[in-house]
Amino acid sequence: MLSILGFLTIILFMYLVMTKKASAFTAIVISPIIFAIIGGFGSNLGPMMFEGIELVAPTAVLLLFAILYFGIMMDSGLFDPVSRTILKIAKGDPVKIVVGTAILALLVALDGDGTTSYMIICSAMLPIYKKIGINPLVLATISVMALGTISGMTPWGGAATRGISVLGLDASNYFVPLIPMILCGSLFIIVLAYVMGRMERKRIGIAKIKEASAEIAATITENEVTVSWKIWFNFLLTLALLVSLVMGIAPLPVLFIIGFVIALLVNNPKIKEQQELIKVHGSNAIPVVMLVLGAGIFTGILSETKMVDHMASDFLSIVPEAFSPFFTVIVAVISLPLSFLMSNDAFFFGALPVLAQAAAEYGIDPVEIARAGVIGQPLHSMGPTSAPLWVLLALVGKDLGEFQRFALGWLILLSVALIVFALLTGAITIAW
Repeated sequence: MLSILGFLTIILFMYLVMTKKASAFTAIVISPIIFAIIGGFGSNLGPMMFEGIELVAPTAVLLLFAILYFGIMMDSGLFDPVSRTILKIAKGDPVKIVVGTAILALLVALDGDGTTSYMIICSAMLPIYKKIGINPLVLATISVMALGTISGMTPWGGAATRGISVLGLDASNYFVPLIPMILCGSLFIIVLAYVMGRMERKRIGIAKIKEASAEIAATITENEVTVSWKIWFNFLLTLALLVSLVMGIAPLPVLFIIGFVIALLVNNPKIKEQQELIKVHGSNAIPVVMLVLGAGIFTGILSETKMVDHMASDFLSIVPEAFSPFFTVIVAVISLPLSFLMSNDAFFFGALPVLAQAAAEYGIDPVEIARAGVIGQPLHSMGPTSAPLWVLLALVGKDLGEFQRFALGWLILLSVALIVFALLTGAITIAW
């Protein structure tokens, strides 16, 4: 009975979200409440929901201040020198431009917001692509790969935040072992960019490249800008923040609170400026923080009513015992098509808790299931449920079918490589 109620909760939630009958926040709160009442748990709903909220509170704090922090970094132009340096070094060579695009995309994706990342990358690089004749779908593909790998897997990005909150994980424990895999994935994206650039160089031809190179060089010289001391300060502050994260000097939410306060005082010393900045970037953070708190209610009810335990038992009954050591790999493989087809809300709030509970029966830590689950993010970023993708397609002037035909092979190659890197670096393991 409890298993049926649990699956009905997930089905209702996914139906409401995927048919846009309700917002993700509304759906994730109301769905478990309805079936908990049907199951006779109405009188205990308050403590159950609060238990879940307490579980996700650190993640909500982390997300709020990470978004505010990277908002300051973007406003200060932290990545502008990178963009200009790439153009200077590239000198019109498609290979260098495409590789530079990958480096810029990987850095900008640290912001965690897909729409912002795509707008920055396209504004910096798309005019160059058009001038030289590089296929804009190359830019779109690289941007999607970078966003899925960086924003999709960092604990302040939307997908990982959902996984961390719904499974009640510690952000540092989730993220630090994942860093080597992310770095390997980033290098692999640069390698793929090099291959695409070689293909574009051959297609365009040397004559056209030389002609466009002279125009680009003249434009860069005319618009030369001096790097301010604030950009250097912000760079060192961000570097110190990432080093502190890896060293575990303090919990991740605390690090971002401190980093935000320092960045705010240096970049926006006037109180009026600070209030305006918080108002602008806080509007981006609030919907996601609400969603995390809603996930706490969802998790609290499903856990405390034991629905998720019964669901996991039923799921285990259809998985052959011989496959149990490879369960994390199975989850990683499953995450590829599911992430492509489903919204992050549906996958991380609906499917992942069941997979994690089933893994626990085999003695597998839920944190590995969270890491395996985010491996599907590059494919999710090119799927129809990824809202920022539609902004990207509008910017490059291509339709979804055209983009997916071009990008699918590259994204599948990256996804397979990420699974291999995850195993090699120990982000996920095989329980021999």
